[in-house]
Amino acid sequence: MEFLRCASRLRLPRRYLARNLLPNPLRYARFNSTGAPTTPGIVLRDYQEESIQSVLRYLGEGHRRLGISLATGAGKTVIFTQLISRIPPHDANATKTMIIVHRRELVEQAAKHCRLAYPDKVVEIEMGTNVATGAGDIIIASVQTLSRGRIHKFDPSAFKLVLVDEAHHIVARSYREVLGHFGLNEPSASGPVLVGVSATFSRFDGLKLGAAIDHIVYHKDYVDMIGENWLANAVFTTVKSGANLSKVKKDSFGDFALGSLSEAVNTASTNNITVRAWMASAEDRKSTLVFCVDIEHARQLTAAFRDHGVDARYITASTSKSLRAEELRAFRNQEFPVLLNCGLFTEGTDIPNIDCVLLARPTRSRNLLIQMIGRGLRLFPGKKDCHIIDMVASLATGVLSTPTLFGLDPHEVLDNASLEEIKENQGKAASQPESSPEVSEPYDGSDNDLKLQFTTYDSVYDLLGDMQSERHIRSFSPHNWVRVGDDRYMLTDVSGWITIEKEAEIFTAHHVMRFKSPTTEALQFTRPRKIATGSDLETIVRAADTYASNKFDEHYIASWKPWRRAPATPGQIKMLNGARIREGKVKPEDLTRGQAADMITKLKHGGKKRFKDIEVQKRKKQRQMSDMDQLQSRGNVKVGPVEA
Repeated sequence: MEFLRCASRLRLPRRYLARNLLPNPLRYARFNSTGAPTTPGIVLRDYQEESIQSVLRYLGEGHRRLGISLATGAGKTVIFTQLISRIPPHDANATKTMIIVHRRELVEQAAKHCRLAYPDKVVEIEMGTNVATGAGDIIIASVQTLSRGRIHKFDPSAFKLVLVDEAHHIVARSYREVLGHFGLNEPSASGPVLVGVSATFSRFDGLKLGAAIDHIVYHKDYVDMIGENWLANAVFTTVKSGANLSKVKKDSFGDFALGSLSEAVNTASTNNITVRAWMASAEDRKSTLVFCVDIEHARQLTAAFRDHGVDARYITASTSKSLRAEELRAFRNQEFPVLLNCGLFTEGTDIPNIDCVLLARPTRSRNLLIQMIGRGLRLFPGKKDCHIIDMVASLATGVLSTPTLFGLDPHEVLDNASLEEIKENQGKAASQPESSPEVSEPYDGSDNDLKLQFTTYDSVYDLLGDMQSERHIRSFSPHNWVRVGDDRYMLTDVSGWITIEKEAEIFTAHHVMRFKSPTTEALQFTRPRKIATGSDLETIVRAADTYASNKFDEHYIASWKPWRRAPATPGQIKMLNGARIREGKVKPEDLTRGQAADMITKLKHGGKKRFKDIEVQKRKKQRQMSDMDQLQSRGNVKVGPVEA
């Protein structure tokens, strides 16, 4: 309070206090950032007040089963505590509130906040050996405990409000049984108000949230929160782990079955690549949280970190409560840099000092991916951003990676495992300006032919803008391959070119040489000479790169050469405008010299037709937008009615 009085004497704006000096969403003072009435002693962020007002507005319109969609770190528990005092009882006897969660940590967290916010109210816990009398004003309960028959001692008519945390679980059978006790499985004007809050209001298993929630009344996602400085910015790195998931089984929800996934991911080679990737790009981070597949994966990956001299420790659901508490205390105090876990920290864990999240557990679930990333986006003093390192496995199996969370078309992502140009070594990076992408560091472990392949984005906005078709092939090649067809790539220099094409699931590389006729001086070309074949793109590219290194001038084919970043030449601009590849004129400042060269290669070798085809596809997509919206609605959240 003395701090706040000093700040008041300095006449600092309340918005400045809420945003910059009070990073934790729950603070104790006598005002909030908007001046709206609150529970005494709580400072609200602007969007928290907006979400509460949205709930009250929908209640005024007669809606009673509502959802709030907020990114992890938004302070959902603060909103819970505010709603308890803001929502009036529907009759004189209905004064109690029930908060339903599904994990012990969430129960303890909610109880702590409610007791701080309402010191005059009786807060009880119904979970395991904790037994509520039922006479309390606020009951915080685990859904597992309630569904075992202990829900029946609570009189539904005594409750005005039922709050559900991590409400994407709300249509599971245990929740339906509990909500049915309160008459909330169907809309009702006489029962308690239901408000569910979640960072991921969608379900991977396809169950419809509309069975329990009628309206999403407020939505603010990660991009919004980062842009408004309510969450830490994120720096993204995707790493090709080499894990083959083609034979990994699926579980009943459609995600990877953990046992089968662990066998594919938990290998010495993949674990070493994971550690090397962290050491190359995030070794200076103070608090890295690593998500593993299962206990054995956590144990072996921890051993790999320690073999490299890193103080890494792991905790799992089988770790004793006392040891888990001690390791978490030490990690929060930044006493060691890397904490590994499996299945513990995807939801409801508040460790704001996390400044790096390492995703060593592939998933097909968008919700799980969001939850894992969200662990690192909380604000913390001295924390500039959070580095998200995604160990990307084989995308063809349906694995999701970080770019899919930020609006990139899923099919583009499947064609682009890595979304930024990757260089082969740090020596080449030294010749680039500071704004250039990071380069890959050679992997020098037991498999000497493997190389770390990763790219770093300076911000989430760079990630959003990265959609170029060449990114995938350049993620594992130092050369400037250009995509001129759906499955056709070219590498050119003044002496000729190499093409890679796919036919009948086989990739073939051909070399064509250019020469002048000795009699007419006219340009002539040799017949295509086959130089390699392979069953996958990466294999054939490596073979073609080896061949090109001996036949072509590095100056023309290397993607890292400084000339590529120079402005486009007048001749290039004239040629591009003559091709009429876009409405209006291409200007010198629109393209670099390298980008212009790539576009000219596309035009000369079939790219113009490809441009036209792309435009046709764009128009077709626009006509089908309503159908696409329906298909994508399962992963999107928007304010309004929820599909039943």
